Amino acid sequence: MAENCSHDCANCGANCSSRSNEIPKIKPHLLSRIKHVIGVVSGKGGVGKSFVTGLLASEMTRRGFSCGILDADITGPSVPKMFGIHERAQGDQDGIYPVTSTSGVQVMSLNLLLENETEPVIWRGALITGTVQQFWTDVIWKDIDYLFIDMPPGTGDVTLTVFQSLPIEGIIMVSSPQDLVQLIVGKAVKMAQKMDVPILGLVENMSYLKCPDCGKELEIFGPSKVQQTAQEFAIPVFVRLPLNPAVAHAIDEGQVETVREEALNPLADKLAQL
Repeated sequence: MAENCSHDCANCGANCSSRSNEIPKIKPHLLSRIKHVIGVVSGKGGVGKSFVTGLLASEMTRRGFSCGILDADITGPSVPKMFGIHERAQGDQDGIYPVTSTSGVQVMSLNLLLENETEPVIWRGALITGTVQQFWTDVIWKDIDYLFIDMPPGTGDVTLTVFQSLPIEGIIMVSSPQDLVQLIVGKAVKMAQKMDVPILGLVENMSYLKCPDCGKELEIFGPSKVQQTAQEFAIPVFVRLPLNPAVAHAIDEGQVETVREEALNPLADKLAQL
C-alpha cells in the first residue's frame, strides 16, 4: 500500500496489493432517475419470486412511491402477465420506454419486446446477461423510488452480473417450506453474503393454507422454517405468505395490483425506511 493511500482505487493508477478487485457499477440511462434498486431472489424456481415482486411493487405504489420492475428472468418472464400487460414496449432515438401498469408501475420485460409473447427465448448465457444490462442502460426509468429486479432462480450468470454491475441496495429472498428449497436458499444467501449484498428480508411463500371453515392454518408443505432460516443467516425481517386460491386466480387474470397481503407489511415498512 502506498504511504499516502486515499483508498480510492477507481482514481488511482498505483498497482499495490490493496487495490480493490471490485467491478465498477454500470451507469443507468442518462435520462433515468432511480433512488433504490432492490433484487428479488430465489434459490430455485416455482416458489413465487415473481409473485412477491409484483405484490411488493403494488404495495409500495399504494403507499405513494413510484415503482418499477426490471424482469431479469429472460427465459421465463411472467411479470407482464401478472399486471395484465400485453402491449409492446416502445422506443425512440433516446431509448426504450417501459410499459406502465394500471396503477403506475413501470415494467420492462423481454415479453414486451417480442412479436409473440408465447415464443420461447432460446439464448445462451452471454446474450441473456447482455439483455439484462441493456434493460438498465437503454431503458428510461422515470423518477423511480424503488426499482425491483425480478431475478431468475439460482446463482447463475444473471444473478452474478446484477450483483456485480448494478447498484443493488439489498435483496429479498423468497422460499417455501420444503427442506430441499431451504437447502438451496442457503446457497443463495451465502452467495449474497460473499458478494456483500445486504439481505433485507425473507419471504416464505405457500407457508400455510387457511381452512375456510375453521380458520386453522394447515401447513401442507411441512412445518414453516422461515424463522429458523432467518435466525441462521441473521436476516432482519421475515414473513409468511399463505396459499390463497383467490389470489392465484387474480394473478392468472393479470390483477396482481388488486391483491393486498397484510403479511408483507413489515417488509414494505423496511423498504420505506431506506
